[in-house]
Amino acid sequence: MKAQVFRGVNQLSYEDVPMPELLPDEVMVQVRVVGLCQSDIKKIRYPLYEPPRIFGHETAGTISAVGSEVKNWQVGDRVVVLHHIPCMHCAYCLNENFSMCDVYKNITTTAGFAPSGGGFAEYVKVPGHIVRNGGLIQIPDQITFEQASFVEPTNCCLKAVKKAQIAPGQTVLITGAGPIGLMFIMLVKYFGAKAIATDLLPSRIEKALAVGADAAFDARDANLPSKIQAMTNGMGVDTSLIAVPSEKAFFQALDCTRKGGKILFFAEFPDEVEIPINPNILYRREIDLMGSYSSSYRVQALAADIVFNKQIDVDALISDRYPLSDLAKAVEQAVSPTPDTYKILLYP
Repeated sequence: MKAQVFRGVNQLSYEDVPMPELLPDEVMVQVRVVGLCQSDIKKIRYPLYEPPRIFGHETAGTISAVGSEVKNWQVGDRVVVLHHIPCMHCAYCLNENFSMCDVYKNITTTAGFAPSGGGFAEYVKVPGHIVRNGGLIQIPDQITFEQASFVEPTNCCLKAVKKAQIAPGQTVLITGAGPIGLMFIMLVKYFGAKAIATDLLPSRIEKALAVGADAAFDARDANLPSKIQAMTNGMGVDTSLIAVPSEKAFFQALDCTRKGGKILFFAEFPDEVEIPINPNILYRREIDLMGSYSSSYRVQALAADIVFNKQIDVDALISDRYPLSDLAKAVEQAVSPTPDTYKILLYP
């Protein structure tokens, strides 16, 4: 089969690789579409993992083979593939820190080499642990493979929204109106809160408004805190979601968040970034800082329900489609986006 193999930093090789060997408790899925995630781009562009690897994890496709011990799934089923499932019984899982679970991190779907997601291939193998424990989700007939590929990123954003306890009547600042920021806007609105977005690109400011933001501003606006104060009866926003790895965005969020509010880091910053902050600001204003990484098993069903029942418009997030053979071009566009670049999808 064809796959995009990571051969080193910024080295992708579109090549023939052997089909993964299927064990009795495993399932093989023919990949129909896979989303390009910022975490994939990070793994390709930085020396974080030893090659060779096949990345990609926002996967939707059709079951092409089932092991002899597999029940409840059959060839031809249309499925979302979730690349991680926690063990549910370690100390992390018992505290609902599912993404910290060793099983969650180390048992993943694969198209060959060291298991690394495997969605950037024609076929991906789903390990028995994931098959048995809810890692395959049936796609309803009325949902396209493209729409279904958004279940995993929706889960990740939904986890953050839930962790921040966003509720009806609140006001939320979202820094960055790329594909993740736009999804945050949709989810914030889904939960009955007001969404204020910022970005540097006029096209993304307009897009934020188009998908439901109550207001959207240029992130360089020196009057942003006062404008937000005016919109919130002098309080500031209840929660800020940092959807772009920018030190300036964090301090802007700090200026715009009310006393007793929350700031959640969703974007991953470069390791060399250090943000100096006077702890008394957090102490005196009782600001909660938190992070949200990856997905949560607890919101998996809700994420699928939101996408499958079209509670958010994931089609509005898609800007570009590439054949899998052009993954390097897709990565380059994501790294240096045009004004209209949002979510990029790939097709084996």
